[in-house]
Amino acid sequence: AGTRAAFPGRRLAARRHRQLCNQSTMAPMAAPATALTLPRSPLLLSRRAAARPAAAVVVRAQPDTAASTSAPEPASEFKAPPGFKAPEPQRFGVKPGQQGSVFGASLGIPFRLGTGVFVLGYSPTFVSPAEVPSDQYALELGGWKVKESSKIGQCPRPEKPIEIYEFEGCPFCRKVREMVSVLDLDVLYYPCPQNGPTFRPKVLEMGGKKQFPYMVDPNTGVAMYESDEIIKYLADKYGDGTVPIMLSLGLLTTITAGLSTIGRLGKGSSYIASKVPPQPIEIWAYEGSPFCKLVRETLVELELPHLLHRNELNVTFLAAKCSVRRSVLYSALVSLTENGCCSCARGSPRRQEFFQKNGTFQVPYIEDPNTGVKMFESAEIIEYLKTTYSLYSSS
Repeated sequence: AGTRAAFPGRRLAARRHRQLCNQSTMAPMAAPATALTLPRSPLLLSRRAAARPAAAVVVRAQPDTAASTSAPEPASEFKAPPGFKAPEPQRFGVKPGQQGSVFGASLGIPFRLGTGVFVLGYSPTFVSPAEVPSDQYALELGGWKVKESSKIGQCPRPEKPIEIYEFEGCPFCRKVREMVSVLDLDVLYYPCPQNGPTFRPKVLEMGGKKQFPYMVDPNTGVAMYESDEIIKYLADKYGDGTVPIMLSLGLLTTITAGLSTIGRLGKGSSYIASKVPPQPIEIWAYEGSPFCKLVRETLVELELPHLLHRNELNVTFLAAKCSVRRSVLYSALVSLTENGCCSCARGSPRRQEFFQKNGTFQVPYIEDPNTGVKMFESAEIIEYLKTTYSLYSSS
């Protein structure tokens, strides 16, 4: 009887034991289901939200980092400075603060006895103003007009522009530029200022040494260093074979050419980081003018090549002539930045062309197809070039 009485109790205890075991084994399986229904914690949200944009973060170099020292990307377009207005031409006008610069640039005239001011065979004739038609250029001097002629029309002209690598502060380069002015030649100048990243390395690649000036004549295939040899070559090929006296005195020529740079010592010799326009600037100038010299200093420092103006010349031809480009420039450079430059020393036939086009004659004068700017006055031209093309604003 005792055993039968205890049996139901044992069965009840066993049943309760099984229920407890079942609860303990099911609990771990229920926990994940409960966890899936819980709202996301704020910490999890904050971490995931911070992680999402991390993949899209773009790190850009700041202006004061080392990355900014690389060559700049060419600007897609250029505009005239805000509020720009082209100045009216003022003959022999010197702007306030420019007197010292003009005086320094003028030292080349006495030291070089005017070499580069007149073209080959220059001949002036004093006539009455009534003898000169209104559409013909003539220098006004007192109550007279001076009709100018030369031998340039009798000299052969190069079909393609001669290429000269040089810089403004070099006395040897000045000698060659004077000869170019005397012969009224079409020349593509490639400025090679110190630390210039483009054309100095090109000279080393072509000629084997960094020496200036360096001339390449695409019409004959001749390439050479040495200023005296270049001068003689140009005189024989594109002149009457004669070399002006001030360019044939050997060491004395070099000394006086060096003395002519004293007033502008260091100017036109060092590179200023610049932006590259897609179309050439056209400039009318000549070597003997102090006002033109000041503008050319800026062109050289900004490493802007300048080409003796020829209306029919295609810029893409010029681009093909230079394989060197700044490291971050156009991946395929179609039109290299050149500047058209019309040499127009006294006696040049180009003075008449300029006069017919503009109704007056005064240099320097530029036309910039990148901005539409056309302007006289050296001081304003320099300010315009620096504002438009210098990478960093000058103080």
